[in-house]
Amino acid sequence: MTSSTADASPLAERMRPRTLDEVVGQDHLLAPGAPLRVALEAGRIPSMVLWGPPGVGKTTLARLVAAHTEAQFLTLSAVMAGVKDIREATAQAQAALRALPPRRTVLFVDEIHRFNKSQQDALLPYVEDGTLILVGATTENPSFELNGALLSRLRVFVLRPLDEEAVLGLLRRALTDPARGLDAAADAVPEHWLRRIAESADGDARRALILLETAYELSRAAGDKDDELLQKLIGRGLRRFDKQGENFYDQISALHKSVRGSDPDGALYWYARMLDGGVDPVYVARRVLRMSIEDIGLADPRAQRLCLDAWDSYERLGSPEGELAIAVAITYLAVAAKSNAVYAAYGAARAAVEQHGSLEVPMHLRNAPTKLMKGLGYGQGYRYDHGEAGGHAAGQQYLPDTLAGTEFYTPTARGLEAKIAERLAQLRGAGKRS
Repeated sequence: MTSSTADASPLAERMRPRTLDEVVGQDHLLAPGAPLRVALEAGRIPSMVLWGPPGVGKTTLARLVAAHTEAQFLTLSAVMAGVKDIREATAQAQAALRALPPRRTVLFVDEIHRFNKSQQDALLPYVEDGTLILVGATTENPSFELNGALLSRLRVFVLRPLDEEAVLGLLRRALTDPARGLDAAADAVPEHWLRRIAESADGDARRALILLETAYELSRAAGDKDDELLQKLIGRGLRRFDKQGENFYDQISALHKSVRGSDPDGALYWYARMLDGGVDPVYVARRVLRMSIEDIGLADPRAQRLCLDAWDSYERLGSPEGELAIAVAITYLAVAAKSNAVYAAYGAARAAVEQHGSLEVPMHLRNAPTKLMKGLGYGQGYRYDHGEAGGHAAGQQYLPDTLAGTEFYTPTARGLEAKIAERLAQLRGAGKRS
């Protein structure tokens, strides 16, 4: 009788590592001399948060921490649990400490980022006094999702997605393992199927094992190993992308920085990755428009118009045709001359407003629609630029007296802004000479 018939639990559960040495892909934490391994072997188990994508072993590591210290293992799901559940868990932990012999408790909180402030605060005193060894698991950046008070009491360990070779090794072991795996012949699932499954799993061991088990059962039922069968099972296979999570912001950041760095290949890759993960192209169009303003600016003013046209084209065409219009805009931005001079100048002007408050408008710049205002000197001394030589009243002051002579805008020597720089140097030079 094979393990698959002797044990009705899913293959992913049966293959869950039972020792630290069975954990794959996390050598930076668990190899000899690595920080988490050293802590476990020394018996100094800190409260911790395990941060990483799905299927990389967060729950398994929590169980191994408890097993390594012979601690009581309690588990809560932050999706379902409330403050009452936390209190019940801490009561069990206190009872275990009073027992003979006393026993420590590892409380595993899955998706800990879903706990609100009051729930996180409820854990604080018990983590601080050692009643609990808290092990939280999260796919979200803990610095954004956890209270500072709780986070300061936790060690953060980052778990990495598994590379394809690590997943492939796990699949081969699961296929042939007589105790916990499928106990099948090595060729029961073709090698190129295993590689395709490993690729499709995208670093998620659980997903890979589920696909393997399903592929094995389907091929047995069908009586053959038709590649079309595997393709139907795997489907398109979306890569990691959370529309509200860390991957979302990492990838839009990578797209923006690729454009800023004048790398159209990188920019197009991250755009394709975001589309592959299900991003709304309108969101990308909006961000691309922002890039044209922030990073290209007056070095190439056509960029902003092109981005608006791409957005409009997508709205008219929809997917997938309209996605190409956004790709055109992204590529143009990447190869365009770059300038953040206006972006920086605007920021400097805002900073001056905050620093100096409500400075008075110079009298010569004020309108004087009434006799009273004219009598008070409103508009007196103003020089009409169109009536001056060259259409410019050189030396006329437009800033408040406190800021007179301040230059916020410094154009670059790139693209059209190089011409602007020449013109502005002439204007400013004429003003200083006057």
